[in-house]
Amino acid sequence: MSQSFSLDPVEVALSPLQRFEEYLQSRGMRMTKPQRLLIEHVFSRHDHFDADTLMDQLKGEVGEIGRIGRATVYRTLNKFVEAGLLRSFTLDGRAVYEHDYGYPQHDHLHCTKCQRLFEFQSEELLTLRDAVAREHRFRVTGHRFIISGICDECQRNRRREKRKHDMI
Repeated sequence: MSQSFSLDPVEVALSPLQRFEEYLQSRGMRMTKPQRLLIEHVFSRHDHFDADTLMDQLKGEVGEIGRIGRATVYRTLNKFVEAGLLRSFTLDGRAVYEHDYGYPQHDHLHCTKCQRLFEFQSEELLTLRDAVAREHRFRVTGHRFIISGICDECQRNRRREKRKHDMI
């Protein structure tokens, strides 16, 4: 099994902002100031988030971005997904978003204790996926694989909590 699960960057011709502008123009829409602020905010970091987390981050911001309304955030996130900038998936009953544009196909480890998602790539997994698809005469267009469990940090914290001398 390979030891390196890091994600290699994908070359893209346009920035996320330019790609979104192109998407809007193709539909006869124009870029609004809140949309511009949101795309700059979302693509200034690389993390998985839900709409509530994004709203909490925005409340902590000063200026115009801190005043973007909930409905605008939801509508804009949907447009980002339609434009191929973000990918949305359901995890524990909530919609979670991650960068799609400029990021390679990858899978996730999900810690059910702290809710963190860890990204990884595995050639072995892709080989198995393709072999299973060939066996069933199935054309693969993509996949999503999430392994649930408990991360190393939460396991260590859990072991510390169970020590008897700590409970005295």
